[in-house]
Amino acid sequence: MDKFSIPIKYGVAIAAGLIAYFLILSIFGAHKYPIFSLFNGVIMGVGMYAAIKNYRDKKGNKFKFQKGFMASLLTGFNATIIFTIFFGLYSTEFNPGFLDELITVWIKDYNTSIGIVLFVVAVMGFATSLVLTLAYMQLFKQSWNTKEASKHTL
Repeated sequence: MDKFSIPIKYGVAIAAGLIAYFLILSIFGAHKYPIFSLFNGVIMGVGMYAAIKNYRDKKGNKFKFQKGFMASLLTGFNATIIFTIFFGLYSTEFNPGFLDELITVWIKDYNTSIGIVLFVVAVMGFATSLVLTLAYMQLFKQSWNTKEASKHTL
């Protein structure tokens, strides 16, 4: 269980942040404008950075690139799954008219359903998780540009 504790703990925290941000936007009626979802990337970025930093600090010298990559990726995927479930419940149960407000043009022209919208939300979250993981792992990987590494290549 310890192996999955960081992705679960930070994934739930990120999802809680995303849900709180969404609900705050809904108070002001701004949740129907997709432009505000750009800040979701900031929330994901901060949470995933904290998760991978915590994982590296926990592992110390035993930190491996592959394990850090998986910890970060699973954190983002957990957050995405939880937020997508919330978004589906919000769109269908809590505020059934939300989908009509969100995609007024597309729903008439393209017959867009909740399934497509949830698919797009999930893909955006998974893509953000992958890109952030790839970027952050460049910060946390061990450098080969050290004196010790250059001795082994000669």
